[in-house]
Amino acid sequence: MAGERKQQILEALAKMLEAPKREKITTAALAAKLDVSEAALYRHFASKAQMFEGLIAFIEETIFGLINKINTEETDGLRQVQRIITMLLAFGEKNPGMTRVLIGDALVNEDEKLQLRINQLQDRIEVTIKQILKIAVAESGKKVLPEAQANLIMSYVIGRWHQSAKSGFKRKPLEFASAQVAFLAS
Repeated sequence: MAGERKQQILEALAKMLEAPKREKITTAALAAKLDVSEAALYRHFASKAQMFEGLIAFIEETIFGLINKINTEETDGLRQVQRIITMLLAFGEKNPGMTRVLIGDALVNEDEKLQLRINQLQDRIEVTIKQILKIAVAESGKKVLPEAQANLIMSYVIGRWHQSAKSGFKRKPLEFASAQVAFLAS
């Protein structure tokens, strides 16, 4: 039951982050949304920062679980990268509240360790893409810098997430993706 309540709290927090108006989320507002007292929230999380940590852990587990699945299913490196880019954009489109966490928008005025954790998550994704590209470049013999291409890909993904969030989620991360992803991962 405690794990279920924790999940409900995180889902409510993510849902609140989907609101196009970027209002500061307080524990009082979160408690009201769940129809519980703030004390009830603190029985499951020691702080609001811990709640965001829970969201970040969910994002991390989901994204890297999907990357591992793609790498298992697909043997062609460039195709893996294309699928990873598409998955990252789709994740942002399906989870607008999580997108605000991924771009750091939801973390303004929160514990700065949360932004550092998101930065590390983005770096891990970029390193993963770079490693895949290194192998693909070695196999193809193309003259490409995997580091530069991986960085360009992450800049593109973060930019699409950012554009979506700043439009109040009217612009979709997957908009134009099929043409753009083919270009980025070629």
